[in-house]
Amino acid sequence: MTKIFQSFDDQSNPATCAPRLTLLRAELARRGLAGFIVPRSDEHQGEYVPKRAERLAWLTAFTGSAGAAVVLTDKAAIFVDGRYTLQVRQQTDTTQFEPRDLVEEGPGRWLESAAPKGSRIGYDPWLHTANAVEALKASVAKAGATLVACQTNPIDAIWADQPEGPTARAIVQANNLTGEAAETKRVRLAEEAKAKGAEALVLTMPDSICWLLNIRGDDVPHTPFALSFAILNGDGSTDLFLDEHKTTPELIQHLGNSVRLRPPADFAPALDDLKGKAVAVDPGTAAAAIFDRLAAAGASVVRLADPCQLAKAIKNPIEIEGMRKAHIRDGVAMAKFLGWLTREAPKGGLTEISAAEKLEAIRKESEHLTDLSFDSISAAREHAAIPHYRVTHTTNLPLSLDQIYLIDSGGQYPDGTTDITRTVIVGTPSAEMKDRFTRVLKGHIALATAKFPEGTTGHALDSLARRPLWEVGLDYDHGTGHGVGAYLSVHEGPQNISKRAIPQALKAGMIVSNEPGYYKAGEYGIRIENLIVVRQPSEPGERRMLEFETITLAPIDLDLVEPMLLTDEETNWLNAYHERVRDTLEQLVDDETRRWLDHATRLI
Repeated sequence: MTKIFQSFDDQSNPATCAPRLTLLRAELARRGLAGFIVPRSDEHQGEYVPKRAERLAWLTAFTGSAGAAVVLTDKAAIFVDGRYTLQVRQQTDTTQFEPRDLVEEGPGRWLESAAPKGSRIGYDPWLHTANAVEALKASVAKAGATLVACQTNPIDAIWADQPEGPTARAIVQANNLTGEAAETKRVRLAEEAKAKGAEALVLTMPDSICWLLNIRGDDVPHTPFALSFAILNGDGSTDLFLDEHKTTPELIQHLGNSVRLRPPADFAPALDDLKGKAVAVDPGTAAAAIFDRLAAAGASVVRLADPCQLAKAIKNPIEIEGMRKAHIRDGVAMAKFLGWLTREAPKGGLTEISAAEKLEAIRKESEHLTDLSFDSISAAREHAAIPHYRVTHTTNLPLSLDQIYLIDSGGQYPDGTTDITRTVIVGTPSAEMKDRFTRVLKGHIALATAKFPEGTTGHALDSLARRPLWEVGLDYDHGTGHGVGAYLSVHEGPQNISKRAIPQALKAGMIVSNEPGYYKAGEYGIRIENLIVVRQPSEPGERRMLEFETITLAPIDLDLVEPMLLTDEETNWLNAYHERVRDTLEQLVDDETRRWLDHATRLI
């Protein structure tokens, strides 16, 4: 069986760092550059990138999903966030690349003091957004240096065996799954852009283009993207810049005459053709090169947030029903896995990798699964205290008695995307573990049962999930909820639920995660994650209100619950949730799993 799950150090070799760094420095010297910034991104600025765009991994051997590096003549640094502090030291030669903090410092602040005065620091304008380049220019200027746009990427010049770009066939996402025809979306979004003063809209984010045109693809891991660029014109017609190898007769027929298929090489010249027009582009997501080209062509650039992002986030009834069906399917897989884990883990012999591979194998029993929605976070013992831990063969821990195991995973199905975290005890928990788990559960229930006025942001609700932890001086350092796509990205905006004051209000039809947690460094971690749909309540109030519907279906480990800490309302919610899980899944699982499910969803 070809594995979807891959260990993160399978293709990582720190020994490659020094020779590749030497090659890059020689290429920079040839170009008259004293440094170069290497982001972990492609031309579309997505979370997942094709193999050809894994320049950061090629140079540094670091394979995390976020990060950056800066190479100077006499020093180099690699920047990662808190998810990857352990992984980066295992994968990268830290004698060549000094690990630094991506969030607190980042390449910009580091360059303020590290860039030599009078030097030229290069960057690839296709791999940085316009907003990012503006910030980098300001930082480099503080050092007395100059930021220089490279016409071609210097890493591409030295990467001898760089993979070709992806050419997976794009597929049609049928209207019975999308709930809205692509033509209707195109006309609607074009009218919105015109209302904001734009005669054309440049789209660069693959999820926006796939949503707008009702297509999907297989160009990047775990996310059904067909990588492309698009220009939406004022009349709703669209120029789609897509590799011809990705096309099929079915796709061409689906797109129709109002969508002109053009090769990717035509995209930059097509920007020149927008001379004299007001063109909307998102400075937070689109490459700086696009802004540079439009300005040089004489277009009037309208800096506008990609309107597809909000429209895509508000799911229609067909998409929501598809997500419900996907979660039932995924709930069957989770029940089989958790039942198996309950039987096998106490015997010994299971590891983080073997457990994740078992869950993948069970999910693949569904003929509908197309991929995982991300590499599973399979974390035992102290690794569970790292919120976004990624297992490698080097770090792979066994599942041990009386210790916590956390599994954060999801699946991609044609009708929906799932993301679920369950924390379980192998053996007997300590009193402290039960206390912390129950407080996380109380926060999870508080958010799941919240009612709030229309116009409320996720930021305003975030404290509901944290209060049971705050009451005893505890907290967690990640967001409480992120948006989730409908057979698209497992992470989508513009909405979220976190301490960050993002102004986007929650709207009916949005889907977000509900995932409070607690992490005791060096010992254990806890997270309980379900997906929830924003909806209008059945009983209207004096004001227009909203609430949540939980669509994830999997038992919550009752062996970790301290019932005395729950209120009657919280106990009733947990019992009702487990009754719904049992009633929905019990006829869809085998007898052995059904017996486990009956016990796992017992009344407390």
